[in-house]
Amino acid sequence: MNTPFNFAGIENEQERLVYVRPVNVSELPDEMQDQAGGHERVYAVHAADGACLALVRDRSLAFALARQNDLAPVNVH
Repeated sequence: MNTPFNFAGIENEQERLVYVRPVNVSELPDEMQDQAGGHERVYAVHAADGACLALVRDRSLAFALARQNDLAPVNVH
């Protein structure tokens, strides 16, 4: 297959990439554990540089949140 790919603007796409990963509530600071609403696991949305952007109750909500903010979520284990 010989289909050209336009790499122009690829850096912009990478800036929009965010990572979604599960986090055990027990690993969070005490004040955050109190806000977990009884969940044992939450999902973190991280920027490409590793900065945590959000913590939410489930994976589907993490992906929806990212997409609503024009971000491209990927799953991390």
